[in-house]
Amino acid sequence: MTLLVPPPAADLDPPRPPDLRLVPAALAVWAVVLLGIGLGPVAAVVVLVACALLVGSTVARRRGAAWVLAAGGCAGAAALVVAAHALMVERHPLRGPAERGAAATLRVTVSDDPRPIRGTGYGARPGEAGQVLVPAVLERAEVGAGGWVVGGRLLLIAPAGEWATLLPGQAATAQGLLAPASRRDLTVAVLRVRGPPGEVAAPPWWQHAAGGLRTGLREAAQVLPAAPGGLLPGLAVGDTSRLTAEVEADFRAAGLSHLLAVSGANLAIVAGAVLALLRLLRADPRLAAAVSAAAVLGFVVLARPSPSVVRAAAMAGVVLLALAMGRGRSAVPALAAAVLVLLLVDPALAVDPGFALSVLATAALVLLAPGWSTALQHCGVPRWVAEALTVPAAAFLATAPLVAGLNAQVSPVAIVANLLAVPAVAPATVLGVLAAVLSPLGPLPAQACAWLAGPALWWLVLVADRAAAVPGAVLDWPGGLPGAVLLGLLVLGLLLFGRSPRWRALLCAVALGLALVLVPTRFAPPGWPPPGWAMVACDVGQGDAIVLATGRPGWVVLVDAGPDDGPVDACLDRLGVQGIALVVLSHLHADHVGGLAGALRDRAVAGVAVGPVREPGWALRDVAGTAGGTGVPLVALTAGRRLEWPALTLDVIGPQHPAAFVDGDDGTAVNDGSLVLRARTAAGTVLLTGDVELAAQTDLLASGADLRADVLKMPHHGSRYTSVEFLNAVSPRAVLVSVGAGNRYRHPDPGLIGGLERAGATVRRTDTAGDIALVGRRAEEDLEVVSRGSPLPAPR
Repeated sequence: MTLLVPPPAADLDPPRPPDLRLVPAALAVWAVVLLGIGLGPVAAVVVLVACALLVGSTVARRRGAAWVLAAGGCAGAAALVVAAHALMVERHPLRGPAERGAAATLRVTVSDDPRPIRGTGYGARPGEAGQVLVPAVLERAEVGAGGWVVGGRLLLIAPAGEWATLLPGQAATAQGLLAPASRRDLTVAVLRVRGPPGEVAAPPWWQHAAGGLRTGLREAAQVLPAAPGGLLPGLAVGDTSRLTAEVEADFRAAGLSHLLAVSGANLAIVAGAVLALLRLLRADPRLAAAVSAAAVLGFVVLARPSPSVVRAAAMAGVVLLALAMGRGRSAVPALAAAVLVLLLVDPALAVDPGFALSVLATAALVLLAPGWSTALQHCGVPRWVAEALTVPAAAFLATAPLVAGLNAQVSPVAIVANLLAVPAVAPATVLGVLAAVLSPLGPLPAQACAWLAGPALWWLVLVADRAAAVPGAVLDWPGGLPGAVLLGLLVLGLLLFGRSPRWRALLCAVALGLALVLVPTRFAPPGWPPPGWAMVACDVGQGDAIVLATGRPGWVVLVDAGPDDGPVDACLDRLGVQGIALVVLSHLHADHVGGLAGALRDRAVAGVAVGPVREPGWALRDVAGTAGGTGVPLVALTAGRRLEWPALTLDVIGPQHPAAFVDGDDGTAVNDGSLVLRARTAAGTVLLTGDVELAAQTDLLASGADLRADVLKMPHHGSRYTSVEFLNAVSPRAVLVSVGAGNRYRHPDPGLIGGLERAGATVRRTDTAGDIALVGRRAEEDLEVVSRGSPLPAPR
C-alpha cells in the first residue's frame, strides 16, 4: 500500500491544487441513490423531476457553472436508475410470500463469498460456523403453485456444510422459508435454507484456477504454528477458513480486522511491490503503471473476483491511472469518475459501508498522504519510513468518522495497533501472494515463502493479542450519522487548524490533557471491580459467563464460559480471580462452553460440572478433553443438589424433566435441559436460568420450587421464548441480560424488556453496559447494580 504514493514533486509536474470539478457530481449521485434506496421509487422520481428542472433552467438562462450542469445531469441519471431498481424491489413477486414466511424453491447464482457466522449455531463447535450468509442473485423461483423466471438480490442464511464451499459464479438450487429483508439495500428477500444446495453448477474456469492457488497457499502455511499459519492466507488473499477463533477475536478487538479482508490495501501492496521493482530498473512510469495494473488483475483472479474485490481493484486503479498519466492531480477526477460509474452500475453500493470506507481511504491516499510524506522527508525522515507512517495514518484518519458511526465506539488503542502493524503487513502479504503463485511449482518454494513470512506474522499476532488485552481500550461514542458527523468535524478541525504552530501547540496540550484523564480511567479503571461485589455478568458477546464470589479471596464459582477463550479469560483477570471453586456449565451449547479453556488458563480449578443433558456429543467430548488436559475432574449435577461456600449457597432446582435429545433438534431440548440455579449471595438471591425455554419454565412453575429472587439472569439472552407467568413468579428487582451486540437472533426481545422496566425492575444488558456487577450493601434494600462500560463491539 505504501508504495502507491505518487513520487516526490520533483519527478512530477509542479504541485497544483487538486482538480475537484467532478467531486460535486459524484457526491450528488451518491446522495440521490441513498435517498432513492431509503425512501423508495416515489422519492427518486421527485428527485429526477427536480434535477431536470435544474438542468433545464440552467441551460435556458445560459448561466451557471459547468459543475452545476454536470452534477444535475448525473444526479438525474442516478435518480432514474435507482427509481427503476427500487420499483423492481417493491413490485417483486417474492415480496408477498416473504411477508407470509412461505416455503420456496429458488435457483440462484452465488454473487459473493459465503460469510461464516461463527460460534453461535446450536450445532457448531466453538469458533466454527454453524451457518453462513450467502449473497446471491435470483434466477428462478417456485412458491406453492406459482413460478417465476425473474432476477433480484437475495440473501441466503444456510447451513455451513456444503454451502460454505460454493464459489462466486456457481448456480445452485435452495429450499427453505422466505423472510422479509431487514435492510434497505435493494435485497428482495431472505431465504432461510434447509438442507444442502442442489443441482450445483460448475464454477467458472478462473474460479478453478484461483481455488488451486489458494489451496496451495493454505498447504504451504502449515509449516507455521496454528495462529500465524491461519493468519497468512487471510492476510494475503482474504481466506480466513483456517484462522483460529482467538486470533480473529484479538484482531477485531484491536481494530485490525480490516487486514483480514481483501481491500484496496492488499491491491496497493501488490501493485506497490511491482512498482518498486520497476523503479529500481528505471522503467518508464507509464510502463510501470501498466505492469502494476496487470499485477492487480492477476491478484483479483487469485482473491476471487467477488464484488468487494472488484470494488477494491477499482479504487486501486485510481492511483495507478494517476501514475500512468504522470500527474498526481488527476487522481481526484479518476476517483470521482470511479464512484459515478460504480454507483450507476450497482446502486446498492451506496449503502455498503465497505464501499464508503474504500472511497474515503483512497481519497486520503491521494489527497493527504503525499503532502504528509513530503513534509516528513523535508525533516530528514527516509522516504520509505515517511510513506510507511503517513499512508496508514491518513487512511485511518479519513475512515475513523464512518467507523465510529457504524460501531458507536472509538478505539485509541486501534491507532497504536495499526501503526505497530504497518512494518509487518506489506512483507507478509507479498510473501503470502508469492507462496500462492509458486505453489504449482511444488511445495518447497511455497513453504519457503511462508516460512520467511513467519516473523512478520508472529509480530502481527503479538500486536493483536497485546492490544486486545488492554482493558477499557474502547471508548463509547454516539452511533449513526450524528456520531460520524461529530467525529468528522473534529477530524476536519484537526486538519485545518493543525497547520498553524499556535493551533498545533493547543492541540498537543488538549491531547496531553485527555491522555492524563483517560489513560488512568480507561486502561486502569478505578473502582473495578467494585468493593463488595457478589456477582458479575461478564461481557463475553453472545453467550453467558456469570462469576459468583465465594467469600474466599481470589476464588469464585463460574457459571458458563461464553463462546470464546479470550473474553472470559480477560473478565476473570479484571476481577483478580486466582482460583475457581467450580465451573458449572448450564448446558453444552457453544455459546456457553466455547470459552472453557480460557477460564481454566493459568488458574487452579477444583472441578467442572455438567447437567443431565449430555448433548451434543461433540461438545461433551470437547469439555471432557479440555478439563482432563488440565487435570480438572468432570462431575455431574442434578436437581435437588445443594453446594455451599462461606458467602455463597447454590441450590440446583432444574431441570425438572430433561427432554430427550434427538438428531436434527433445533436446540430447544438442550436449552430446556439447562441447569437452573438459585444462588444466595451477600447481595441477595439470584436466579440463574441458563437458556430454559417455555416447556422448562412451565415445569419449574409446576414443581413448586421457590423461584423468587432479587436478581434474575434472563433466560436465553432475553429471547421471546420466556413466559410472563415465569417472570411474575420470580418477581425480580433487577434483571441482567447476557447478550452480544448486533447478534443475528435479535436478542433481547423489546417487549419483554419493556414490560420488566414498566414493572419497576432495573434492567442491565452486557451489549450496552459491558461487565455488570451486583454489589451488596448493609441493608437488603441497598442492592446495587454497577456497570463497567466498554462493551465488546459487534462482530463484523
